[in-house]
Amino acid sequence: MTHQLRAYIDAWRRHDVDGVLATLTGDCVVIESYGPVYRGRPRVEQWMRAWFGAGGAVDGWEISTQAAAGDTLIAEWAFSYTWQGRAIGFEGATIARLRAERIAYLREYATTAPLYDWTGTWRD
Repeated sequence: MTHQLRAYIDAWRRHDVDGVLATLTGDCVVIESYGPVYRGRPRVEQWMRAWFGAGGAVDGWEISTQAAAGDTLIAEWAFSYTWQGRAIGFEGATIARLRAERIAYLREYATTAPLYDWTGTWRD
């Protein structure tokens, strides 16, 4: 079941707009980790073309863990991209729900700071 989410991520890595759209239902909802919501395939296409057209590039998107339960897919990953000439990366997770073998709902979550092992004291 996780192949739909992998196909979505792989298409982003290839900068393949049509490949991403093929993984989504027509009335999909995609929520990025920092807030924007894209409703429907036409809006997702508009977002992707605008982002790639402005010079955005996915440099890497590596899945470290993936799981499926019924129609729900979950993946943890490391994401790296270039925006306005600046290389950026972070770790995150995606929760997606399927309908008719396509992604109907996808929400991404991102870490907001580097991960570290807690040592018994708090740090700023």
